[in-house]
Amino acid sequence: MDDLTFSARRASAGTAKPETADLETRFRSLVQSPLRAGLLRYLSARPDESFDVESLMQTFGRLKLDVDNCVRELVDFGVAQLIPGNPERFMAARPADEAVADHLDLFLERRAAVSTEDQSPSVQRFREMIGRDEKMLVVFEWIRTAAKSDISVLVLGPTGSGKELVARMIHELSRRSVAKFQAVNCAALPDTLFESEIFGYEKGAFTGAHDRKPGRLELAHEGTLFLDEIGDMSLMAQAKLLRVLEERRFERLGGHKSISVDFRLISATNRPLEQFVRDGRFREDLYYRVNAFAIRLPSLRERQVDIPVLAQRFLNRYCAAQGLPIDSKGFSREALDLLMGYHWPGNIRELESTVSRAALSAPGRSIRASDIEFLHATAAVVSQTTGEHLPSLAETERAHIVRVLEAVDWNKKEAARVLDISRGTLYRKIVEYQLEPEPRQAGRRSRDQGA
Repeated sequence: MDDLTFSARRASAGTAKPETADLETRFRSLVQSPLRAGLLRYLSARPDESFDVESLMQTFGRLKLDVDNCVRELVDFGVAQLIPGNPERFMAARPADEAVADHLDLFLERRAAVSTEDQSPSVQRFREMIGRDEKMLVVFEWIRTAAKSDISVLVLGPTGSGKELVARMIHELSRRSVAKFQAVNCAALPDTLFESEIFGYEKGAFTGAHDRKPGRLELAHEGTLFLDEIGDMSLMAQAKLLRVLEERRFERLGGHKSISVDFRLISATNRPLEQFVRDGRFREDLYYRVNAFAIRLPSLRERQVDIPVLAQRFLNRYCAAQGLPIDSKGFSREALDLLMGYHWPGNIRELESTVSRAALSAPGRSIRASDIEFLHATAAVVSQTTGEHLPSLAETERAHIVRVLEAVDWNKKEAARVLDISRGTLYRKIVEYQLEPEPRQAGRRSRDQGA
């Protein structure tokens, strides 16, 4: 039902009284907000269920304060009710005022517009990565902001945190979503292949070039070019990329015709680009080009409270993929404690793989601690159990401290928190074991407050 039908049905009851017209205006204002309208439809479609703000913010991918304010506005209008408790819960309500109930019925009869976010596969995948911690919701807001313009975006984050997923979300939520998304892994692209892969080539440009091939830039015309691991790009490749960004024109390898291209650039890295600029390993002029708008993804250890939530979601997805009831498997308390205590260097990707392997190996309904095997711990465990030398307590302590320091990029404050020791104790251990960052980390900008 469209807006004209909505107004016509209201007018069919006779000449509207001033208070009736005011009520209609206030109701229209209430549901004009996509979040309030979405919450109202969501609650109304589940009249026998109640939800806390935390579950609603995970469902809609919105910050807690925004969801809390909107759902309370629905309560104030009489179309939802608050159930006291800890936490408070909300559910649909049938308005006592017949005029309000009439407006509500007309609103629910209208077909809900499918938002761009609901149409985006990447958004649905990203919502599965949202837990109780609001850090990922803040990232979601940054993504929405970035998608509104063609500004170059740099996605920062550790391995396995979902950088390419963020890039695809920005593309799918932007005006360029109807065109192609082209992803290039710079770490896997040697200089000898850079030009042919990015710019394409003409027939006969080199031995084996039997036909013309368009490059990724050409394929990304009017769409998005995603350069993953841009920190691994050589200086020669950086210079050629900078020229394209400045001129928006290029030539195929072996060609003489200049081709104009319109694309949006999104880059990603887990490298310290600022330090690379200071070391002369990354061009400063290119850095400012790709880093117009930065989005930083938190590591899994930074939102430890989300680990049980995400693990259960991945387990549910595994069961569904195997044709099993969603509740056919669950985690034991010991298994959850083990997941919570691990430092997750592989982040979301490692957690998902760990859960899938554990679900596969668990013989019964309950996943035990013995069923869980961590990707990054496997090699160490094998070497210790098969080798003749058993490490001493000091060797084990030293190895664990090094592993934690490397996992947090030598942020001593964070390392002390993970190790559950004071910073003073950590400093003494570093001196005692003569620990130093690896050369690749030596120039990293310290994020240790007061270190």
